[in-house]
Amino acid sequence: MFQTIRNAWKIPDVRKKVFYTLFIIFIFRLGSAVPVPFLDAAVLRASVKAASDALANGGGNILNYFNTLTGGAFENATLFAMGVTPYINSSIIIQLLTVAIPPLEKLAKEGEEGRKKLAQITRYTTVILGLIQGTAYFFYLKYNHVSMPDGSSKVATIWNNGGFNEWFAAFVIVLTFTAGTALMMWLGEQINQRGIGNGISMLLFAGIVSRGPDGFKSLYTMVEAGLQGGANTKYIFFAIAIPIIFLAIIGFIVFMDNAERRIPVQYAKRMVGRKMYGGQSTHIPIKVNMSGVMPIIFASSIITIPQTVRQFVYPNGGKGFWYSFWNAFRYDGWLYPTLFFVLIILFAYFYVTIQYNPIEMANNLRKNSGVIPGIRPGRPTTEFISKIIRRITLIGALFLSVIALLPIAFGSITKTALGIGGTSILILVGVALETVRQLESQMLMRHYKGFLD
Repeated sequence: MFQTIRNAWKIPDVRKKVFYTLFIIFIFRLGSAVPVPFLDAAVLRASVKAASDALANGGGNILNYFNTLTGGAFENATLFAMGVTPYINSSIIIQLLTVAIPPLEKLAKEGEEGRKKLAQITRYTTVILGLIQGTAYFFYLKYNHVSMPDGSSKVATIWNNGGFNEWFAAFVIVLTFTAGTALMMWLGEQINQRGIGNGISMLLFAGIVSRGPDGFKSLYTMVEAGLQGGANTKYIFFAIAIPIIFLAIIGFIVFMDNAERRIPVQYAKRMVGRKMYGGQSTHIPIKVNMSGVMPIIFASSIITIPQTVRQFVYPNGGKGFWYSFWNAFRYDGWLYPTLFFVLIILFAYFYVTIQYNPIEMANNLRKNSGVIPGIRPGRPTTEFISKIIRRITLIGALFLSVIALLPIAFGSITKTALGIGGTSILILVGVALETVRQLESQMLMRHYKGFLD
């Protein structure tokens, strides 16, 4: 392992890319400490703490989720408080629209120039979504009264007495939130061009990892509470169980990430001039988790809408039919995990459908004189590949559902927050594996042994 790292360090290009990626991450963490004007960070921290306490008791809201992805930038009212959520949503929207809108589909098939135009459209969409989300944040922070430790009730915005000052404060807050999102998008693109790994994923990874000390602090608090004896003894068990569950989830994710179903393929021999081609046996690898973490992100975006509406419309509680309706989507109810499970399954099938085309795969096999043993070319091959993909997709979707729902189930049963969600764990492990693979490919091109030997 150390010899491999030493060999990698000897490659100037790889060393520069690693340093550049670390430099961008440093800027990201630096921006996560730059405060937004006219916001009271103490009130935001109290709001996020209330969200964490509610999560441990089966309630919770979207604030705790956003705060984890931003590495604590939201609760500290900083420049990167919105994180890369608008960019992720923008990418998802544009990706889905390329299937539904012919001009966008045409751009996607135009090669490098088409991808550049789609990237530009994604940037503009990100700014628009950032403005919308920043405005929604401002109104939530303005009207959500938070109970402070001293017993008082405050809102996060400082100017609330009307007039020009309040409008100016609103303009600055929304503009700063949007500018922070645009800057994070630019930082991610710089990593893509000059660094190692996927830029946006690396920033998400850095944000989630930065919450590690808080997680260890929570475990230490549990141990302290358990040592007091009495009813608090159960917290010692939780402090032991949480790291074990965390490591088990990581191992399960790594195993499923590498799992694949191999469809055997036999290529016929053919003469081209004086040379003979084909005749070899190979396979088509179908990964069990073909869609990665995307179905969970899609499902999370949908399932958190009712909670977000309830927070913005009823920030201080309420009553009546509509309040009960929105309140039915709380973490502690049966409706939330049920819908979350169904949405993950549906989005997994949807994402795989738009990414993999069995008809095209079968046609490519026939063009290259390849056949699946025991399956006739043409329609039978298409149907066979479709059946395999459907079955594998179901296994992958169930795997994602277990990872996503396990922390929720743990919190509901034990009344203790696991500290990190299934989506965050998937992002951490997925980014780490992908970055290692990229380093491996960089070194293999230079005839060095890689990390994955």
